[in-house]
Amino acid sequence: MMPPVELEISGMTCSDCAEHVRAALERAGAEVLAVDWRAGRAQIAEGGPDAAALERALASTRYRLERVLEPIRSGAEDPARGTREFDLVVLGSGSAAFAAAIRARDLGARVLMVERGIIGGTCVNVGCVPSKSLLASSERLDGHPGALAEALARKGELVSRLRQAKYIDLIEEYGIELRTGEGRLADPHAVTVDGETISADAILIATGARPAVPPISGLERTGYLTSTTALEVTEPPHRLAVVGANAVGLELGQMFGNFGARVTFIDLLRVAPFEEPEISEAIRAVLQQAGHAVLEGATVTRVCTEGAGKLLEGTAAGEPFRIEADELLIATSRTPNTEGLGLAEVGVETDARGAVLVDQYQRSSVPSIYAAGDVTNQPQFVYVAAAAGAAAAQNALGDGDRATLDFSNLPRIIFTRPQIAAAGLTEQQARERGFEVDISVLPLEAIPRALVNGDARGLFKLIAERGSRRLLGASIIADSAGEVIQSVVLAIKAGLTIDELASTWAPYLTMAEGLKLAAQTFERDVAKLSCCAA
Repeated sequence: MMPPVELEISGMTCSDCAEHVRAALERAGAEVLAVDWRAGRAQIAEGGPDAAALERALASTRYRLERVLEPIRSGAEDPARGTREFDLVVLGSGSAAFAAAIRARDLGARVLMVERGIIGGTCVNVGCVPSKSLLASSERLDGHPGALAEALARKGELVSRLRQAKYIDLIEEYGIELRTGEGRLADPHAVTVDGETISADAILIATGARPAVPPISGLERTGYLTSTTALEVTEPPHRLAVVGANAVGLELGQMFGNFGARVTFIDLLRVAPFEEPEISEAIRAVLQQAGHAVLEGATVTRVCTEGAGKLLEGTAAGEPFRIEADELLIATSRTPNTEGLGLAEVGVETDARGAVLVDQYQRSSVPSIYAAGDVTNQPQFVYVAAAAGAAAAQNALGDGDRATLDFSNLPRIIFTRPQIAAAGLTEQQARERGFEVDISVLPLEAIPRALVNGDARGLFKLIAERGSRRLLGASIIADSAGEVIQSVVLAIKAGLTIDELASTWAPYLTMAEGLKLAAQTFERDVAKLSCCAA
């Protein structure tokens, strides 16, 4: 059976769009196997009309053919398969790399992992684990002298233990070969490691990303912290300026604030810039109530040394500002680690940031080269990296069904207090994709668990498709929001309506009850219901 041809099609926003695209492709003479409007993809049988004919068929519609992707073919169609030194070579040793290597070994493949630095990648070494460890410690300790040093010691022990158990020990457990050195692509089926050429049936790029540094005048001379170096600070600064108020800036800024720092949060847009405006407003109020400052719509134009501290100059909402700080944390974005990999020489395409462009099967523009994790143009979450790594190995080496990732119900969490969690579409995203929507916003004061906790700072916001009443997305700011959001992930995946969500069981005096109450809010004022009202 010939593999299908994948088409990348823009403009689809709903299931009706998928039917319109199917009809147009069939008019062109294509045998349409599937249309996925969420992924912006269609599959047609090989041997059908060429790209020009498909473009003409879509010309009279709102949809456009962006590119035709080369079909994934089985290994049997590669005459050299099995004769190369390895079935899979993985560049990197983080979550994406290990998930790929483990899946490949499950398939009986010969796997080589190449790492130039510390095994384990970002998450366990300088990302999720150490930052959340320090944040948790900051919420328990009272800010006494030496509290941060105690937290650092605990963090260091935890990182070492998890790196050993979840990464280093697995190399021998799964029979993965590891080489330390600089890996570079030599051709579509070979890499060089410190000058030695090694051949492989498939290659996975999983080299991750690092903190990006914006071009602010004087920044390099003055010095600054990043999400990596901030994890080693032994004494909290008295005054801290945080440039970038998304997840990293909010978490580390609040952590230092818990240890006694007075923090100024600065963002080009607003705090939590990619979340719902109601969420941003709520977390802004929390930060200000804690004595911190927030500058939104702000740009830092110059940094210099002033005495023993630093001076930041810029504009916020069109007005100039000058901020004095003892330390500066840059938390604006991340840069993919693609320099020196030889991508351009081999033909691997990247975007403007340098991220590897991948299709839904994790393939790069070179069919035998895959990519996964923060080095790609996909969402930068460790669970996405792991899922993508496993999918890449399955698609590169397996002969069965192809693995793809569905981001329609992807969760995200910011581990502030209260936590911020969301899944699916925001209101703006839903409207931009052509949905007519209904909205429910429920303040935390309406949720009994919040009243019992004595902390009603927050809200639940649900987005539903008008007509079908299908749940499209939800955002929460509340204690335990990160735990509650998993129910939203499952509800979106199952295609539940708000009516079905409103009628599900919800245990009393849990924060999860807020989902049921927020769903009921579409139809009635839940303030006028008794406790546990169905």
